[in-house]
Amino acid sequence: MILNYNKGSWKTQVNINMQNKNRNMSIYLEALILYIILFFSGSAAGRTLQAAILFSISSQILEILLFFIPSIAVIWYILARNWKTERRVIKPGKKDLIVCLISFPILLIIGAIMGIISTFTVPAAQTMPFSPSDISGWIFLSFSCICLAYLEESFFRFFLLSKRNEMGMNAAAALLVSTALFSLCHIYLGPFGFLNSVIAGLILGFIFLKSGSLHGIAITHGLYNITAYVINALK
Repeated sequence: MILNYNKGSWKTQVNINMQNKNRNMSIYLEALILYIILFFSGSAAGRTLQAAILFSISSQILEILLFFIPSIAVIWYILARNWKTERRVIKPGKKDLIVCLISFPILLIIGAIMGIISTFTVPAAQTMPFSPSDISGWIFLSFSCICLAYLEESFFRFFLLSKRNEMGMNAAAALLVSTALFSLCHIYLGPFGFLNSVIAGLILGFIFLKSGSLHGIAITHGLYNITAYVINALK
């Protein structure tokens, strides 16, 4: 009876291990599919780049309604399966304002340093040659920047870092993977733009792990992108 019990326990443990492996593989596959569709099938960053080069209010509205909002909804829907765990991230709070006030100046300083260094080494990549010419254009561009930031933060920080345990990764490994994938989408910005995205990704990921603030880092990210357009327009 002892032998049968041990044999049954061994089989049970094997089944549990197989189920865990299958669950991990399904999560990896889920993340890979989302990454390819959202960031390499036309690339969210590349779409924003194209919209910036050929700016028009109609293109911004279409991208917001047909790409950004549906994409964010898909990511949040997938995460909603563990809603009791993740709703604290979705629910806005004072921590989001605190995170934004802390992280936004940090990103600005890092971006300024990268910009200054790049002027003495290699020509800056011309990624945003045109800016809106009127108030309405700036409003839609700003909203588009916020939506893009929410999309990227929802996937690279919220999704990947929240799923780290299910993927079998610790916080440090998940942060490195998240930053690597995030930076790869910004390689078109040139060497210093890429380096800037690496540093920003590490900072935003670390802040998310410590605070659980999605809105704080997303708004920070969006404001940073808007600031880049404003600086470009003032040149």
